[in-house]
Amino acid sequence: MTIRSLLEQREEQTLSPFACLSSRSGGRRFAEESCQVRTVFQHDRDRILHSKSFRRLKYKTQVFLAPEGDHYRTRLTHTLEVSQIARTVARALALNEDLTEAIALGHDLGHTPFGHAGERVLDELTPNGFRHVRQSLRVVEVLEKDGRGLNLTAEVRDGILKHSKGRGPLLRTDSAGLAATLEGRIVRLADIIAYVNHDLDDAVRAGLIAQDQIPGELLRVLGASHSGRINTMVRNMIETTLAEGEGDILLSSTVAESIEALRDWLFEHVYQVKTVHDDFVKASRILRELFLFFLEDEQALLANGGRRFPGDSMEVSVTDFIAGMTDRFAINLYHKLFLPQPWKVF
Repeated sequence: MTIRSLLEQREEQTLSPFACLSSRSGGRRFAEESCQVRTVFQHDRDRILHSKSFRRLKYKTQVFLAPEGDHYRTRLTHTLEVSQIARTVARALALNEDLTEAIALGHDLGHTPFGHAGERVLDELTPNGFRHVRQSLRVVEVLEKDGRGLNLTAEVRDGILKHSKGRGPLLRTDSAGLAATLEGRIVRLADIIAYVNHDLDDAVRAGLIAQDQIPGELLRVLGASHSGRINTMVRNMIETTLAEGEGDILLSSTVAESIEALRDWLFEHVYQVKTVHDDFVKASRILRELFLFFLEDEQALLANGGRRFPGDSMEVSVTDFIAGMTDRFAINLYHKLFLPQPWKVF
């Protein structure tokens, strides 16, 4: 008996009837020999963790563009916070923590540089539009490993594709668009719990807002401190799901409405304020000019790190290249291509 088999047996004995068991996974797109030590979801987590796309998240904007302060979040630290929150909930509900972690670590692999400003630019420029959830799926299915992809399980791919909720309601009355597994649904809510809290924390640190500007009614429901608010949201998800879940992941209506209200307040007082917005206008111009430049020059695309895969249009290839950039790579490449370089020969 392999170590993997022992782990699979342990899952069957200890996890909830609602959990997605590794031994019953829908499998991978391409058949391969199973690892003798790790379950399929552990293997997926490790593939994501060791991927180039995951490492690049370190230099992708969360809210503040290319932050030089040591304590501001990036897309990587956001991902780690989502993973921690999601794993805490999964463990408390006796769901599959490995599957939850794999989805959480992979959920933003396709995110653009410069945060959602980059996403909006590519959505305008590409014929079929751009969504980072679809690009994240493309990263793990196609772009990693020189076009071979990571060959992840169906459950992890499904969770990555369906993690985003945009500015829609947190509590849905139907399952359309929700992940097929409860583990994937945990990540969907952990994502917003992470970002409303750490974006608020970073905005206070940056001096964009003061603590006493946060609406008092939200503080009364969610908590007066950063850790207190996370604790309120996580506990509420666990306790409400245990009391009322019956095969779904839930928040109480009071807490869900307060999270939505905090998200909307952040849009007005942080994401769209002039000092933040003006930088993203500049960043959008960088990506737009890079996109149009490479669209007309395949050789320049290839010479600067882009790739072409069989059957892809130039729009798709350029989108892949732009979406995969870090903030600093995009800025440096823009300088190289569009700004005069000083002569260094004396």
